[in-house]
Amino acid sequence: MQTVEIEQAGAVKTIWMNRPEKRNALDAIMLGQMAEALQAPVAPSDRVVVIRGRGPSFCSGLDMKQRRESIGTGGASGIEVMLRAIELCPLPVVAVVQGDAIAGGNELALHCDMVVASETARFGMSLAQVGLAPNWFLAKKLMEILGPVTSREMLLLGEPLPATRLYALGLIARCVPADALEGEVDKIVGRLAANAPLSLTAMKATTVRMLEFRDTIPHADVDALIEAALKSDDAREGMLARLEKRRARFEGT
Repeated sequence: MQTVEIEQAGAVKTIWMNRPEKRNALDAIMLGQMAEALQAPVAPSDRVVVIRGRGPSFCSGLDMKQRRESIGTGGASGIEVMLRAIELCPLPVVAVVQGDAIAGGNELALHCDMVVASETARFGMSLAQVGLAPNWFLAKKLMEILGPVTSREMLLLGEPLPATRLYALGLIARCVPADALEGEVDKIVGRLAANAPLSLTAMKATTVRMLEFRDTIPHADVDALIEAALKSDDAREGMLARLEKRRARFEGT
């Protein structure tokens, strides 16, 4: 079974995460294939990229088993490459979030240019519940999109927030009843595909460039704290507990 499927329908390229039995958890192969699809040369007729997940969940984040095995080896870098590919893609990228978007799945949705979500969807960062912390690249996107108040709530509590709340705060583009999702997606994608492509490319490049200054903020001390959490006993315990479906026993070590 292909865990990433690419569909081309006229001007629209759709990237499907096809691992519904694992809630579309991202493994290294999926991350590489998605990055490759996003980095592929753009055909003159291409106008929009859409990212979707098969099944009831959008994406539950990085594959926990693979993530646990890669602690301390830089194993999470694949998601940064893929998310950066979304930002650098010259076409507008739309996330269609029909269900939960958690951790890396939340980052995936928020890195897209527009999010169209079902009212039943939830967005969250559960890392504090498994002893991890997002690195600078991932955390700055939360600040860019969600702002300090909602970012702190999402990160520190680790509980998912309903799409309806994010939409009410103006943090995602659309939030509609589940049975209206496909119609709303068609409307948004159709409007984007009909707009002037050179204008869209210029506008996207402008917005990405304006936010890149955050990369230059000194953060070596923050990186050290994140690395300490990543390599901690708590991180190993938290991920093992999640795999074993039990409550983690954190010791602060």
